[in-house]
Amino acid sequence: MALAVRKPQNYRRATKAERVEARLNPEQKRRIEHAASLKGTSTSDFMVLSADEAAARTIQEHETWTLTGQDREAFVNALLNPPAPSERMKAAAQRYMERRGA
Repeated sequence: MALAVRKPQNYRRATKAERVEARLNPEQKRRIEHAASLKGTSTSDFMVLSADEAAARTIQEHETWTLTGQDREAFVNALLNPPAPSERMKAAAQRYMERRGA
C-alpha cells in the first residue's frame, strides 16, 4: 500500500538553489529523523518546512504589537486626540520642509 504525503497549502515547487548547513547532536538528529518519518517526508523537507514555519512565526511576533488594558487605551486616545505639536516639533518640520525644497 502506497503512503500519500500531503504537502502544506503554502508549499511551492520552487527551484532550490540555496543551501543551509546545521550541526546536530545525535539526539536531535534522531528526533528530527523520527518526526520526518512520522510525517512521511524526507528529513531535509521536514527541516526546511519546520524552519520556514518557525521563521514566519518569529517575524510575525516581532512585527505585531499586542496592547492590553491601559496601554491600548493610551494608544487609541493618542490617535483620536493627538496633542498639538510643540515648538521643537514645529521647528523640526520647518527644517525638513526647507531641506526637501518644498
